[in-house]
Amino acid sequence: MENYKQIDLNDYVQTGEGGTSLTYTHKTRNAMAKLFNPGSEAEQAEREFLRARAVFEMGLPTPEPLQLVTDGQRRGVEYELIRNKRSFTRIISQEPEKLEEISLAFARMARELHATKADTSRFSSIKERLRRFYLEEDVVSEEYKQRALIFLDKAPDSTNCLHGDLHIGNVITDGQRNLWIDLGQFSYGVAEWDLGWMWTICNRMDGKRSDFILHVTPETLKAHWNIFLSAYLGTDDKVVIGEYTKRLMPFYAVKLPYMYYTQVQGRLPEEAMRQLSQMIV
Repeated sequence: MENYKQIDLNDYVQTGEGGTSLTYTHKTRNAMAKLFNPGSEAEQAEREFLRARAVFEMGLPTPEPLQLVTDGQRRGVEYELIRNKRSFTRIISQEPEKLEEISLAFARMARELHATKADTSRFSSIKERLRRFYLEEDVVSEEYKQRALIFLDKAPDSTNCLHGDLHIGNVITDGQRNLWIDLGQFSYGVAEWDLGWMWTICNRMDGKRSDFILHVTPETLKAHWNIFLSAYLGTDDKVVIGEYTKRLMPFYAVKLPYMYYTQVQGRLPEEAMRQLSQMIV
């Protein structure tokens, strides 16, 4: 795709910062531009625009993606501006007493998303995406690669929707509507692919990154995970919750190298790969 509209950042005000992008609100139009950091591949913006557009046209709750944009150096997507919006994590950071309320709302949204059938003509299977990654990219050991491919062969299939980067920072609200954002990894498959990644975010993120990206502490993320998972599964039974958490580990281990590579264009440290490899059974 080459149809990027040139924008003048003098017409915008920077209003947000994330791990891979900056966001700018237009001074007069009802629009918000998300520009990916320099060095990001052009396909990243195009992929996010096409997937976000397809999600919007399926009728799922998300801001409307308007067009591809560039400031001359960076590329990105312009979205419908949701006025007076806050992310779920921003609410928790500013009003910690709302942790349970927000975590329960997020669990309801995740369950509804995971119960929705995807348009398979417009999205790919997460298993297909991961299989291509392991076959085409040389970023893990041969042992890790073979373990991942064997797991992908036997992992269950589903055509239900997956967010792809599921965590509580990827929902915004204006007080009336709760909307999914950051849909560049949207796909379909069993829910464990989403929940295994969310477990990583909530239980393995250090304080510096959790504060910068999500505006909350690791302790808050862990408390959120416990509330969320119990509500998502519909049980407080610690044995059931413990067994399900163990079930997530190979999904987490197979997906992590892919997410790490797409976000930082790098490979995991060797020691981390050795530890993760043992989880893929």
